[in-house]
Amino acid sequence: MSILPAPQRPDERITSILPGMGRLVLRRFDPRHDSWEALTRLLHRAFARLASLGLHCSSADQAASITRERALAGDCFVAICNGRIVGTLTVEGRDSHSPCEYYRQRSVASVHQFGIEPKWQSRGIGRALLAFAAQWAAARGYTQIALDTPFPAAHLIAFYRTQGFSLVDVVRFAGRGYDSAVLSKAAAARAEAGFTYLRGALPGSLE
Repeated sequence: MSILPAPQRPDERITSILPGMGRLVLRRFDPRHDSWEALTRLLHRAFARLASLGLHCSSADQAASITRERALAGDCFVAICNGRIVGTLTVEGRDSHSPCEYYRQRSVASVHQFGIEPKWQSRGIGRALLAFAAQWAAARGYTQIALDTPFPAAHLIAFYRTQGFSLVDVVRFAGRGYDSAVLSKAAAARAEAGFTYLRGALPGSLE
């Protein structure tokens, strides 16, 4: 199987219309215009509920330097609505050094630092980002897109199942006081209906 390197297209973006929200833009995080500190604060807010349950994920309190390091391990994308970042995820190709055996498989890409601004949750933004991640993986020759979430977070596992993910492993990552559920689904071969690619636009011109 041939795995294609992620092309460097800082202007790549997708736009869609979500009912009741207007235009949602998905684009690469651009450090020339975006702030690692602001992205980190968004992740802190997105993961605060898990932290309140005693499930302390890295994204709940990590420094901006760690957010940047983890994002640069793959391709970091943000969701924009009404001119502000309301969600993010980082998609990585095969991680041959991962402590998770499933992530080491050549056919598997994975999602990390996936978070939605709390007051923007349950509006379809997370679904849009996950659909895009599946397409990103397929475009680069991967057949599976995977992620992990705290095993005790039944509400998150239930959400991922509604998006087509299935449980493939349970892993105890170093430094975490809980088991993580590893879930995976087939990568999408084409864009989800309703999305339109827009390339060549300047960052911020569609927000």
